[in-house]
Amino acid sequence: MPTIIFASPKGGVGKSTSALVLATELAGRGANVAVIDADPNKPLSRWAARPGRPDKLIVQADVREDTIIDAIETAERQAQFVIVDLEGTANMLVAYAMSRADLVIIPCQGSQLDAAEAVKAIKLVKRQEKAFTRTIPCAVLFTRTSAAIGTRDLKDIQAQLAEAGVQTFTTKMVERAAFRALFSYGGMLGGLDPNQVSNIDAAKRNATTLAHEVVQLLKSYGKPLQREVA
Repeated sequence: MPTIIFASPKGGVGKSTSALVLATELAGRGANVAVIDADPNKPLSRWAARPGRPDKLIVQADVREDTIIDAIETAERQAQFVIVDLEGTANMLVAYAMSRADLVIIPCQGSQLDAAEAVKAIKLVKRQEKAFTRTIPCAVLFTRTSAAIGTRDLKDIQAQLAEAGVQTFTTKMVERAAFRALFSYGGMLGGLDPNQVSNIDAAKRNATTLAHEVVQLLKSYGKPLQREVA
């Protein structure tokens, strides 16, 4: 079953948030999802310890450089989707995980600094392609964007990446209080209290669009899915 890696050398770009949003959206649509929390800060493990985790979503945190491949292969046998949240450092754990990826998602904010860091992640993916002699699809996901307007920096970065032949998601992860609230309250977007959190419906639409695009990308790369996700 497909393994989706979230990787970024830069902190604060919404990597773990995007991974959680995708995982909960897929689980909410009936898919069995295994999340491997390989970020030293363990944000997804802390979320899983709160109430409201869907039964179809499991989180594993105790992974090391020498166990990450076994953890991914075991999860692939048990779940329809495997999502791995990696630490930012370019170490062997990151390299080994990427070697098993069917899709590497590189979150990036709309700034030149973030774009430079995203390019570093892309170069790391390319090195793993050579080391393991296999194609590893990757795409940049713009995060923490404005719901109202697209900045000039973001448009410039999109044009630069397109010119360089780097694939980017059409979907952008908008800066939403509802996404942040998942880590505060636990559970899924649909379980948040609208009296406490604003724009939940808009966040849910964003999550749905992201999940749909990820599934379509996996299909385009020829990765068979166990069954269709509703």
